[in-house]
Amino acid sequence: MDARLILLAFAFACSQALAFEHSDWDGLLKQQVVLLDGGNASQVRYAGMAQERAVLGSYLSKLSGVKNHEFQSWPRAERMAFLINAYNAFTVEKILARYPDIGSIWDFGKLFGNPFKDEFFVLLEARRSLDWIEHETLRKDYRDPRIHYAVNCASVGCPMLREEAYTAARLEAQLEDQARRFLSDRSRNRMRDGRLEVSKIFDWFKEDFEPRLQYFARYAALLTPDAKEQNVISQGQARLAFLDYDWTLNDSRSSSPR
Repeated sequence: MDARLILLAFAFACSQALAFEHSDWDGLLKQQVVLLDGGNASQVRYAGMAQERAVLGSYLSKLSGVKNHEFQSWPRAERMAFLINAYNAFTVEKILARYPDIGSIWDFGKLFGNPFKDEFFVLLEARRSLDWIEHETLRKDYRDPRIHYAVNCASVGCPMLREEAYTAARLEAQLEDQARRFLSDRSRNRMRDGRLEVSKIFDWFKEDFEPRLQYFARYAALLTPDAKEQNVISQGQARLAFLDYDWTLNDSRSSSPR
């Protein structure tokens, strides 16, 4: 075999060996995430997650054990997958701290005990918060609007928790699939009475989607089955309205209509 091919094969094998292992988290998601609306939304069996707390705890410990210099040596997709999975797994752990006596993640408090600002876990050798992962790292350093479809805030209004772990090898396909699923969910994005009614996410984080009308134009066929309405969206002529955000816990026992 050509020496260059041998070196490339060795480098690839080393990179695969260095990849962070998300199999425990993947297994939990496959067991405890319930798909709804044809796969465009999901809920979580938090009771089932609670029964597998030891598995979750082991995975979280492995996340916390990664050194910053190790993380920085990974390819971009590997780092993104790690951070997205960490956000979602630590969010589940946060909910389990009060489950089943919790109806919304905001039950922890908005000023005191804010679940997104609370530095309740260790990641990359420091105390971190969920906001640090999402806003100070993912949004700041990776600048991909589809991040918003991947991180899950344990709420009905949030883009769905995916039924599998994110991986570097499939990250691009997974992120695009999350975008398509979320934008196809009529409870959160739809045309109605001549207006394009979309999730509040597109208002809160509008800078990540600008120019917004052009962004929605890419997904016109997902937002409505009506050809005339699709044309309005694709031409960037839709009038935007933002739907109220449902912070109800995305528990599989939830009575929130879907």
